Amino acid sequence: MFGLIGIIAILGIAALLLFFNLPDANAFNARVERLFVENDDLTSAAEIKLLEILAQSGTAFSDVLASYRVVIFVLLVFSAALLVAALGLLVTLVMLNRRVGEIERAGLQVTSLIVSRAERSVYLNDMEFKLTEAAIETLAVLAEARMDGDVMTGAALEAMIQGRDESDCEEAAGATRVKRLRDSLGNQMVAEMLVRTIARRGYVLSVDPAAIRMI
Repeated sequence: MFGLIGIIAILGIAALLLFFNLPDANAFNARVERLFVENDDLTSAAEIKLLEILAQSGTAFSDVLASYRVVIFVLLVFSAALLVAALGLLVTLVMLNRRVGEIERAGLQVTSLIVSRAERSVYLNDMEFKLTEAAIETLAVLAEARMDGDVMTGAALEAMIQGRDESDCEEAAGATRVKRLRDSLGNQMVAEMLVRTIARRGYVLSVDPAAIRMI
């Protein structure tokens, strides 16, 4: 609000200064009229013709000045509109950045997470994601671990999916599965906040266990 008031005040002052400093549109006509009044001895045809030409020049000059005033007014209005639009976009960007920062600090608020292995789909709040078979298996294992309160390492994740011993699986294989799951979810911010990485411990869903359902 203060920014808008400042822009309008600055442009208003600039407009007043410009219009007051522009010469009077009738100044030239007034000088020609003064010549007519003060020089009664100008009676020859050539002299009268000269005065008529001066009068016509004064009229053209006043028309040009009037058009300049209109152009200046239009430019000032256009400048005001651009400045207001720029300020509005700036405020919008600041608000969006603050909102994104709040979301990043608070994490993704998930009220419902439904994993359907049969349909290879996951329903996140009101959003539906179609996943590959590998991605849905990864998400299902992470969801079950979350309901049990466990944190899955990459090796444990790979072992659970492959049905093998954890010692026979590599950490990188599980990390690759998590990366592919995040890629399948599409939105990087949503994926990073949904599947969190805990340093030196593993992976976990940042979802309330009570909000998870497996069908």
